[in-house]
Parts: sequence; C-alpha cells; structure tokens
Amino acid sequence: MSRPVSNSGRCLNSRSRLWIWPVAVAFVAAVLGPGAQAGADSDRSGLPEAVDTILGDARMEGGVASVVIADAGTGELLYQHLPSTRLMPASNTKLATSAAAMEILGPDHRFRTDVLATGRQHGSVLRGDLYLRGTGDPTLLADDYDRLAARLAASGIRRVEGRLIADDTRFDDRRLGRSWAADDESSYYSAQISALSVAPDTDYDTGTVIVTVRPGASAGDRPVVTVTPDTDYVDLDVRATTLAAGGANDLTVEREHGTNTIVVSGTTPVGGAGAEEWATVWEPTGYAAAVFREALAEHGVKVTGQTRPGGRTPASARQLAAHDSMALKDLLIPFMKLSNNMHAENLTKAMGHKVSGKGSWDAGLAAISGYLKGVGVDTAKLRQVDGSGLSRMDNFPAGQLVELLLAVRTEPWYADWYRSLPVACAPDRFVGGTLRSRMCGTAAALNARAKTGSLTGASALSGYVTDAGGRELVYGIVLNNYLASSVKPLEDAIVVTLSKSTAETAGSAPVSVRGDGTDGDVECSWRKPDVC
Repeated sequence: MSRPVSNSGRCLNSRSRLWIWPVAVAFVAAVLGPGAQAGADSDRSGLPEAVDTILGDARMEGGVASVVIADAGTGELLYQHLPSTRLMPASNTKLATSAAAMEILGPDHRFRTDVLATGRQHGSVLRGDLYLRGTGDPTLLADDYDRLAARLAASGIRRVEGRLIADDTRFDDRRLGRSWAADDESSYYSAQISALSVAPDTDYDTGTVIVTVRPGASAGDRPVVTVTPDTDYVDLDVRATTLAAGGANDLTVEREHGTNTIVVSGTTPVGGAGAEEWATVWEPTGYAAAVFREALAEHGVKVTGQTRPGGRTPASARQLAAHDSMALKDLLIPFMKLSNNMHAENLTKAMGHKVSGKGSWDAGLAAISGYLKGVGVDTAKLRQVDGSGLSRMDNFPAGQLVELLLAVRTEPWYADWYRSLPVACAPDRFVGGTLRSRMCGTAAALNARAKTGSLTGASALSGYVTDAGGRELVYGIVLNNYLASSVKPLEDAIVVTLSKSTAETAGSAPVSVRGDGTDGDVECSWRKPDVC
C-alpha cells in the first residue's frame, strides 16, 4: 500500500467556555483544511515517520486511517494523516455523548424511578391504579424493584384495586437505533431502549436477561436452564441435548424475533461447562412492570387489574415510593469502562428531554450537537445518528475527536470524565475496562487512557498518554475498511510510540504480529463473560 502522508508542527487550540473564533478558524485551516502540508519538514523528532511506518502495516492494505496527534498543553499539532476524512468511529462516538451528558445533565444528575397513585388507601386496600414511572435509569436491578415493592408493603397496602400502569413516557416509543443490524436484535449490546427497564447484573446491561445453561445429569437429559432475574416475562424453549462426557459443548441462546421466547439449542456434555448468555427482551417496559409486579406479590401485595405498559401518570398522583440512581459521574464508570451501548442511548434521550422536553433520538442528538458546537467541534464535518456508535452511519474524523479531547480539559467536570476512560493494562474491570489487557509491559501501561471502538471493519482508539518527557499528548486514531481480524496492535503501537517519545526524539514500538486476543468485530467487553 502507499505510505501515509504526515504533517506536523501545526497547532490545535483548546478553548475556554467562551470560544475564541479566530482560534477556531486557525484550527480548521491548519488541521482540517484540504491539502494542509506545511510543517511536515519542520519536525525533527522522527515521530511522523514512526507513525507512518506503523500505518504502513500490511493489515491496513486497502483500508483507510484518520490519525491526529497533538500536545495537550499547547495544542501543537504533532502528526496528522487524513485528519478530516470521515470514518466509522464505533464506540468512540461515546466520547461525544458522555461529554455532552456531563455538561447538559450534570455530574450529579440522578435518574428517579417512583411509584405513585391517585386513589385513596382504605385500611390495607388502595383503590385506583398504581403507577410505576421511569425516567431512563439504565442501572435499575431487580433488587431495586424489590425495595420499591417492600416500601409499598411497609405502608400497609396489601391489595390494589386497579391496574399497574408502567409509565415510560419520558422517552418516545422508538426502541432501536437508526440502522442497527437486524441480526444483532438478540445480542445484549443491542437492547431496546425504554425509560423503564431492568438490568440483570452490576455491569448494568439494561434490557437483558442472563440465561444459564447447565448439562443434565445423564446423556439424553434436557439441560437445566435458568433465567436471571427469575421472571415469567420470558419463555424458554429448550431444544438442547446433554451428551455423554467428552462430547461437544456447542450451545446457542437466541431470542426469537418479536417475541420473548428464548430458544436454547445445541449440545452440552455431562460435567461440561454449559453456557451463560445475555439476551435482550422484547419491550423492556413490560419487563420492568413484570419484575415489579412479581416483587409486589412476593411482599404480599396483590394488584387485581392488568398491567398496562405506556400509560401516563396523572399530574395529581402522589408518590408512594422512589428510587434514585447513582450520580452520573459514577454511572460513567460502567458506561465508559465497559462501553455500554444502552447507557449511551438512555443518556442521549435524557438529554433530549432536558433540552427540548422530547425524549427522542432526534432531540438528544440535537442536544449533543449543540454542546459540540459550543466547544469548537465542527459538527458540519461529522455525522452522529445514535449515542453509542453501534450504527454504521456514524462518521467522525480524527481531527474532530482530538478537538473534543482538547476542549473538555477545561471543563469543571473533566476530572470525573477523565476517570471514566479505560486505563491501559489496569487489571480491574472498572479501571482498565476495555483496555485492561492491552499495552501491558510497555511505557503506556497504567499511563494511556482512551476510549476504544470496534465494529466489523472499524476500529478506533482516542484519548491521552504522557510521553517520556512528561508531556501529555492527545491522539485520535480511527481505522476502517481493513480485512484483517484486528488492527488493534497498530493502535497500541502508535500509543506506545508516543509514550516512549520526547519532544526531541521519537520512541519506537514493534507492531505485534499477533492480535490482542480479542475479536476485533465488537468491543471485547461485549463478549460475555468479557474477554478484555
């Protein structure tokens, strides 16, 4: 393949809340303007040549790369290759979504879920409908619904003579993002979006259930299949068979389209590992209502009427119980470290509601775009159609990602946002996240912080690293249209090179001929249990 053309010596400028337009113009002209070449010969460190060599790897033959590197302190542009070329950023889209959420919703924002009624309580009987109202909390667990039910029971209510109304009207009823792949429908990283849902675990994989398959006692037995949380909202269709010890452990767990029937097929041997899979539910509002209704029954509260998803709570309703989520600054940890798509989408719709009173993707994306424009990102040069980057219609150039990374450094909430970025080779899942097995044994280990991104044929890594001379550097790396199974070793080699460099001399980092041990088609944390 032809060697990339690099450019250095230009300057990217971060901004204060009052954007200085002459600086913005200078940035666009220097970094994003067509044919920018001046300054390449002024760099004597060897960094452009080192990065060019990495991008010349055979794994990128026929592919395309957009790469920008800058000094975080001065904004000086150290390297650029196709800085304005729009590529699929995958989960690097979450950089824009998370930063906008911190500004628009605020670091201390909490999602409230409450139980309300309009009727009166007569002894142990509540006469009238019971309302379960959500505002988009992606961290609600079955235990949280259980606590709401317990508070209702503690008030003396034992019977509700009315319906259970599940109020998810904070968000619109569009469940899936634009151009999300149909064959991902059952996959937990593509769950339906609702203002009311349930997460089955403390990774907060909202809108899903965990299906556990264990082999039967003898060959020919049906495997034992359980669901977490324990709910009747989903039906199990077990077609799998137990084989004799030593047989193939080859199981598939998939929800049938348009239903809550989860089909378990394949084989598992006696004494074998079985499987544990996360599957999405159809209509998460109904899922939340079912889990809450089952919790009420466990606490001795009977609701005589049917469940009605999608009703609106009257303004006159009085609150009986409430649950508040963790603060947004803490929610960013599972969101960003594990690259949780559904968190991104809930935050997008929540921003739409906050700014315009409409909990929709269109309103939320407009809010994100407004924030980006305010910090100097040229939104005319990118396209964002969801909050997570799951859509292949999302397009960002590395130059705009770097502009965002520079701009957020002056935000009052920057320290909390920075803390949410995965840390290279940090073994704790909620520290290292999707980078916890990458760049180990290098100068970038426990140094580089970045957001990863992975889709088939698309990989990205954008963030911060401190070089050998103590400079903090900002980088945006977006790679597309390659056929190799993974190009993450190239991303790592660029960041390790930066970590070993100084202003005077470029470091060097060999490019691994092997992959990073993960599947480059999706984020490593999207494989359950994750393989990061």
